Amino acid sequence: MNIFEELEWRGLVADCTDAPALRQRLEAPITLYAGFDPTSDSLHVGNLVPLLALRRFQQHGHHPIVVAGGATGLIGDPSGKAAERQLLTRELLESNIAAIKEQLRRWLDFDCKTNPARLMDNADWTAQVSFLDFLRETGKHFSVNQMIARESVRARMEDRESGISYAEFSYMLLQAFDFCHLRRICHCELQIGGSDQWGNITAGMELTRKKLGERVFGLTLPLILNSDGTKFGKTAAGAVWVDPRKTSVYRFYQFWVRADDRDVVRYLNLFTFLSKDEIAALGAEHQARPEARAAHKALARAMTGLIHGPSATAEAVRASEILFGGALEGIAESTFNEIVGEAPTRDVERGKLEGAGAPLAEALVLSGLCPSKGQARKDIEGGGVYINNVREANSQRHLTAADLLFGRHVLLRKGKRNYVVLTAK
Repeated sequence: MNIFEELEWRGLVADCTDAPALRQRLEAPITLYAGFDPTSDSLHVGNLVPLLALRRFQQHGHHPIVVAGGATGLIGDPSGKAAERQLLTRELLESNIAAIKEQLRRWLDFDCKTNPARLMDNADWTAQVSFLDFLRETGKHFSVNQMIARESVRARMEDRESGISYAEFSYMLLQAFDFCHLRRICHCELQIGGSDQWGNITAGMELTRKKLGERVFGLTLPLILNSDGTKFGKTAAGAVWVDPRKTSVYRFYQFWVRADDRDVVRYLNLFTFLSKDEIAALGAEHQARPEARAAHKALARAMTGLIHGPSATAEAVRASEILFGGALEGIAESTFNEIVGEAPTRDVERGKLEGAGAPLAEALVLSGLCPSKGQARKDIEGGGVYINNVREANSQRHLTAADLLFGRHVLLRKGKRNYVVLTAK
């Protein structure tokens, strides 16, 4: 199976220029690129499809290039945008590129001897070209009529309030210039990107043909939407970032494990590197026993492992299991703090936990887990109450400072899934 066939069965081919010819060309190693504009110091999961596709190509022996938009990022791509982006400084773009390169190292191999990945900045070749030279050597190959016909431009022009600036209007020329330049200096024959990049990619193909007389290919991958029509990669808290300082490893894991049942097998195809047989087996298990969430857990482990590594993934899995009754022994404080954000919290006076402590029955009422002390004692004696996920059947039990996790928290549970965190103040 070559890379094109893999992309097809995974559902990763949206549009392609001359698919039969590209399929044949991919029987031998090819140099390809995908670009991104470094508008932040971190990638988010919405960026992953084309960048993970580069890893798929690399695994098949091809030569991937990541182009960072040190130049194009100064302008901003109008594709899919209802308004003009806020312009960034060169210094900020350079800082963002440096941070993102370290993230790319998690799934692209920049050091292998046969087909190492390369990170290139289009500012390196664009900055050397004067405005007049760009108009003469690149702009003359495009008609305004042709540019207006692009969906990304037409949609903005139809908006009388915001419209489109001349700078954004020229963005496709800059991206076309990238493709032509990479074909000339790196023998790059293929550009990949999201389906919203189709117009920019074909513009680069046309420029390369006119200026160099060379044939190149374009391949777009689908833009991902959730089954409910919402934008992939967004949560109530905002974007899901690759940087753990922006989105913790635990929350990153939770994003995948909470995927809609209708989406989980599709996401296994689109994002993971599990084999066709492995995904088919998970799909069958999901159909037979959806409540086991085997496919969700496999997706979350695969993606968290790819982005954050096995150790951080194991910690996230343990944290996730705690809200299903898993043991708290050895859990890191930072991970437990993430759990605190998942469960209701109640404050308790630290002084009440000193000495003999506070009766457990009272604490259950304070937490809201039980309506009265009488009901609390019945629940305790019935074996339905847990302190820090350890069952407690003694209705005379008191909570003391010794029960505090990290000197601050007590995790109370009633039944299987009713949790409250008491925090000593």
